[in-house]
Amino acid sequence: MDYKTELKNFFGENCLLDEPMARHTTYRTGGNAEVYVYPQTREEWSFVLKLAETQNIPLRIIGFGSNILVSGSGIGGITCSTKRMNHVSVDGEHVKAEAGAALDKACELACEAGLAGIEKLSGIPGSVGGAVFMNAGAFGQETFDCLEYFDVIDREGRPATLLKEEVKYAYRKVEGIQDFIILSAGFKLQKGDFTQLIETRNTVLHKRLEKQPLDYPSAGSVFKRPANDYASRLIDDTGLRGLSVGGAKVSEKHAGFIINFNHATPQDIKTLMDQVREKVKEKHGVELELEQILWGNFN
Repeated sequence: MDYKTELKNFFGENCLLDEPMARHTTYRTGGNAEVYVYPQTREEWSFVLKLAETQNIPLRIIGFGSNILVSGSGIGGITCSTKRMNHVSVDGEHVKAEAGAALDKACELACEAGLAGIEKLSGIPGSVGGAVFMNAGAFGQETFDCLEYFDVIDREGRPATLLKEEVKYAYRKVEGIQDFIILSAGFKLQKGDFTQLIETRNTVLHKRLEKQPLDYPSAGSVFKRPANDYASRLIDDTGLRGLSVGGAKVSEKHAGFIINFNHATPQDIKTLMDQVREKVKEKHGVELELEQILWGNFN
């Protein structure tokens, strides 16, 4: 029996074959995933991991797909979505969230419970697992600021809990966890003023609406912030606001974003990324580093 049939038998309707990745990434473009599954329990994860391990099948994990560009030729192997693992609970000053929960949902519940520490992460369009994986942040706050621990399983299906102190993390980067699958995360917050927290959350959401091109598909900031500068400033200063390739364009509203404004292909977006990097390097001598993740083959 081939692995697709095995997965289909095991997961039933939670297993999709030849699934268009445009449905699962915020760029709303991309080829098909050979197999797309929704594991929820540790047993289900173990099953997928064992299968991938024994048959040497490539395995990818996706949350909200808000930081990923999938190539037009699609991706082979197994793509696992955490989206159905979305429980969030508040207990005293602790918030625990499963990997597939919206980070914004955790922020909202924390604010409503009068807990401070993650309110400025409001509106980040990713999952909790994705936020932990890359130490996502905004407005001077980062995921790891109040993170206490996160539960993982390794590629052999062995569970572990990693404490924040045991992990090396920096701006938009967490080292040594690439081979783990994040299942959930626990945050330790502080008691704050309810009214103030809701106000801060609303301000942050409003700023996002005001400054970011949320009316078009995008995957947020394309490049990491270079030392003592902003990618968007450098791109703007190079005169690239509005530059387009096919259906992809450097947003006029925020030069740090590439938007899919007219049925962009993944290659349009990738070519535009390359052009922006090249032109910024030419003018400023700064090598912009991609914050987004590329899946599949781009020419």
